Amino acid sequence: MEPVWGSDRHGLVWAYRFAPGAAALEINSDTAAALLQASPTDTDGGFLWLHWSLSNTASERWLRTHLALPEAFYESLRDDQVSTRVEQDGSALIAVAHDVLFDSGLDSSNISTVSLCITPHLMITARRRPLRSVDRLREAVRAGRVFRSPGELLGHLLHDQADVLVDITRRSTVRVDEIEDKLLAARISFSRRELGTLRRTLVRLQRLLAPEPAALFRLLNRPPAWVGDSDLQELRQAAEEFSAAIVDSGALVERVRLLQEEFSALINERTSRTLFVLTVVTVLALPINLVAGLFGMNVGGIPLTSHPHGFVVIVSTLAAITTVLAWLALGRRRD
Repeated sequence: MEPVWGSDRHGLVWAYRFAPGAAALEINSDTAAALLQASPTDTDGGFLWLHWSLSNTASERWLRTHLALPEAFYESLRDDQVSTRVEQDGSALIAVAHDVLFDSGLDSSNISTVSLCITPHLMITARRRPLRSVDRLREAVRAGRVFRSPGELLGHLLHDQADVLVDITRRSTVRVDEIEDKLLAARISFSRRELGTLRRTLVRLQRLLAPEPAALFRLLNRPPAWVGDSDLQELRQAAEEFSAAIVDSGALVERVRLLQEEFSALINERTSRTLFVLTVVTVLALPINLVAGLFGMNVGGIPLTSHPHGFVVIVSTLAAITTVLAWLALGRRRD
């Protein structure tokens, strides 16, 4: 079944109810409201995951009506492309993460934000545009994977997000390897703009995602009381994966920078060679043009006009001068 990107009249894209030891059950916004109204903290030992579309203006109104969430979460909904952060607000966790758009190419504009609010019995996610890692998490839920707590769900989401970054870095590495091989073979079949786009995208990913491991490690040092040891281990592994992925992307950025310098050096060398050839041709043609201009003037006193071998003398002289100039130019180039 194809992913559904639309939302209902309240702005809910999808909602799941997790019961202990069982696969999640998909519910609608009315059922979620009834469960929250009955007892927001009692879900028979399970929890809820509600995913919202911020493109629907009714989303925030529904959340404020049925839930008492921290104001910091609502502030994160109105901020776009802010720094990644994970912070504790009372008993809730507020997170802002960045991800690439679903089914998008490698482009610096294909990055968006997802806001999260996590409590012991509830996980709220909200985004403006469909994101790849969130969709991967939903596919895992629909496949029947059992999640014990919202913390485990968050850990799986961060693992998926790290996998997306690793996949982007891997695909970029393959393309950089191809460019490097062509550059070493002195075959310029790519544009300098492509290298610039790769570097700009990787730098932007680093800038947006680099704070994430530090924020996760700060959370791990002082976690909420309801986060279990197994959930902390999942979050710790996600932070380590992010750190490794960011280091790899940083090394790739340095490779791209070196390729740009090598590309510029190769272009400058070819330009210098072309200018040298043009200069040599101009110098070799200078005596011929000068003599032709002088002897082409319709004035008296032009030498060798009456000499029977005047043409041969002029041609021989020009050939000798051109040979000397060519020897000087080519010999200097060899030096």
